[in-house]
Amino acid sequence: MGKFIEKNLSGWAQYPRSTGRIYRPEKIQSIVDILHDGEEHSYIGRGMGRSYGDAALNEGGGLILTDRIRRFLSFSSSTGIVTCEAGMTLGRILQVVVPQGWFLPVTPGTKFVTIAGAVACDVHGKNHHVDGSISNFVIGLDLLLADGRFLSCSREENTDLFWATLGGMGLTGVILAVTLSLRRIDSAFIQVNYQRTKDLDETMALLEDQDKQHTYSVAWVDGLASGRHLGRGVLIHGDHASSQDLSARQRLAPFNFNHRCSWNVPFQFPDFVLNRLSMGAFNSLYYRRFQGDCSGVIVDYDRFFYPLDSVYKWYRMYGRQGFVQYQCVIPLETSSKALKEILDHLRCDGIPSYLVVLKRFGEETGIISFPKPGYTLAMDIPVSGRKLFSSLKKLDRCVLNNGGRVYLGKDACLSAESFRKMYPRYGEWLDLKQKFDPKNIFSSNLSRRLKISGVQK
Repeated sequence: MGKFIEKNLSGWAQYPRSTGRIYRPEKIQSIVDILHDGEEHSYIGRGMGRSYGDAALNEGGGLILTDRIRRFLSFSSSTGIVTCEAGMTLGRILQVVVPQGWFLPVTPGTKFVTIAGAVACDVHGKNHHVDGSISNFVIGLDLLLADGRFLSCSREENTDLFWATLGGMGLTGVILAVTLSLRRIDSAFIQVNYQRTKDLDETMALLEDQDKQHTYSVAWVDGLASGRHLGRGVLIHGDHASSQDLSARQRLAPFNFNHRCSWNVPFQFPDFVLNRLSMGAFNSLYYRRFQGDCSGVIVDYDRFFYPLDSVYKWYRMYGRQGFVQYQCVIPLETSSKALKEILDHLRCDGIPSYLVVLKRFGEETGIISFPKPGYTLAMDIPVSGRKLFSSLKKLDRCVLNNGGRVYLGKDACLSAESFRKMYPRYGEWLDLKQKFDPKNIFSSNLSRRLKISGVQK
């Protein structure tokens, strides 16, 4: 009989919460034994718990933590190909490969996620407009199926299951190991340009114009601005710095930098701390910070990609009720109208969004992966009353009406009907799910809410 701990859990946003039984195997055979024992009606893998909604929750079922299954299996410093076990974090990979001149090909906004979680969510980063999501760089993966079989999956072997697992939210099996192709770099630094914009039209126009010139591109948007300032923000473009871009001191050790000291949010903030007044003042200060020429700034990769990782448990700033992160993508042809409508909906309903990020996406990959060509908007919204959820339904309708979709890795509220309309290849994915997991052993709160598995098309 497997050992478990029953615990009340949440995703990173602290909403929603759910009780499940945690299994924490120390080796792969232990996962096989857990599935074979069949003590639970269903299981879902869970890494560092950094998905925002309910993708790694399983009410009344089992959660298989992979954080102890985290070995490097191989790494070639000449080819940049790395193979590691499921629980290896992106941060740990960086610690090993950066000093040898390599970097992650794609990274989300935190390094404290496991490689298996990154693959299951098919994560994207600031370079999606040129490089796509992480699935473009996954060479292969090892998967444990519900019946206890091990399968190696790649573009040449078990191809259908390979693509169903990339972005499949952990519902096709337990990812045991991933082989990834890395990016060659000359230093641990990024050369960054910052540029203020006056409104959403200018933000989008400059993103479109300048994206082609840079590997990394993102816009911070003032989510509390309105009227003629709606959508104003700061464009942030970056490229890996060459040795010629560095100072004389940095050239002596191009892969070394002083890591920031982390500080801890020791308790849940009272709900009144984050409000329109305090965050409006912060947004104004941040916006005014970038006056004049702010180009060619050299920063280390940690500051550029992971600014919030220096704040331990920063979610506590949102108070006891937590927050939701609403992220959608809108096709290019309808993006301007739809994004203005989304921001206006929140403003009219009095729903504040304290952190808003805008990026451009490139080509679509995977079967139920999130990215598609267009603009993606991500918004952190505190949970406060039922009005929030009716407002989110409005946003869902707007996204649907404009041919967009919502990111499952961050979703907490989407309906099953909306999901099917947003992800037209769902039926193809479901056929594969039912082929390899006919008893629906791998299930989660997300999959049951969206009726992703265990139901007919």
